Amino acid sequence: MEYLEKHMLDNPTKETLEKISIDAPDKNVYQKVLKNWDGIAKPLDGMGKFETITAQIGAILRTDDIDISKKAVLIMCADNGIVEEGISQSGQEVTLAVAKEMAICVSSVGKMAAAIGADTFPVDIGINCQEQIDGVLDKKVCPGTRNFCKEPAMTEEEAIKAIFTGISLVADCKEKGYQILATGEMGIGNTTTSSAVAAALLKCEAEEVTGRGAGLCDEKLQRKKKVIAKAIERYKLYEAAPLTILQTVGGLDIAGLCGVCIGGAIFHIPVVLDGVISMVAALLAENLVPGTMEYLIPSHKGKEPAVEKMVKELNIDPVIHGNMALGEGTGAVMMMSLLDMALYVYSEKTSFEDIQVEQYERY
Repeated sequence: MEYLEKHMLDNPTKETLEKISIDAPDKNVYQKVLKNWDGIAKPLDGMGKFETITAQIGAILRTDDIDISKKAVLIMCADNGIVEEGISQSGQEVTLAVAKEMAICVSSVGKMAAAIGADTFPVDIGINCQEQIDGVLDKKVCPGTRNFCKEPAMTEEEAIKAIFTGISLVADCKEKGYQILATGEMGIGNTTTSSAVAAALLKCEAEEVTGRGAGLCDEKLQRKKKVIAKAIERYKLYEAAPLTILQTVGGLDIAGLCGVCIGGAIFHIPVVLDGVISMVAALLAENLVPGTMEYLIPSHKGKEPAVEKMVKELNIDPVIHGNMALGEGTGAVMMMSLLDMALYVYSEKTSFEDIQVEQYERY
């Protein structure tokens, strides 16, 4: 892994990706955090899932003295050629417009991140524009994907470059001292690409995983389902490898987020997943680099039909059931705020002795 850490970012190839292996989080620290929770003046397991989630974070960071005060939100912005097929309510110009809002922190995720002291980093990994946007990291692989009804969305080289872009961003965050990351995205048409990737990976019908995205009418929803079903049949994606699926019907934002997930596992930084698009990226990451999932923390269940299937496939249990459908990383940032509260209780470590009450025993 040391060799890969030093050299892989300068060598974004399929072979380099295949060589990545992941060290498991520290099980001893995991148990130590749980033991610390038992010593806090509260009923045993009183903080529920937050006790095991914080134990996971401690195991990832390799310490039971958990500090996640320095937070970053990585937001992958990219356009998708499939919008030519009329599968979205908005045009590609909206991707650029929202990215500009993110750059000045007036988008929803920017406001939420500001509320908890998290830094937001919108990333142009594939916006269909020529301009450089102030406040947006320029990591453009290409100006959007192609229409996968006509040809594969990306070349293999573009998909791999986008994955390694995500890994590289995590390396930068590690160097700057960030202790936890959240995933976010912006790209008109990306519920179509994520549904297509999900259907192919899960080997299920497009009908089962395709929803209304940002608010499609019935006619456009049916068109969206047909577009995905035809692509799966045309490219024989049920038999395809995960990287081929990504390259063929995925998006640059999904590829970049896949890299963020893998990067979190490589550099031992917990990554909080947002909604369905981040979940699809996580499933890709786990398929490409087994062991990645141990470094990922789910946040919320969204409205898209693919969510339930992704939750089951990934064996995750998001704690927020808010019926959210905003994207941008908003669910992940909301989860970070809950983790802050849980860790405040944990770090204060008020004991039973402090309040002169006999400690609960585990039977």
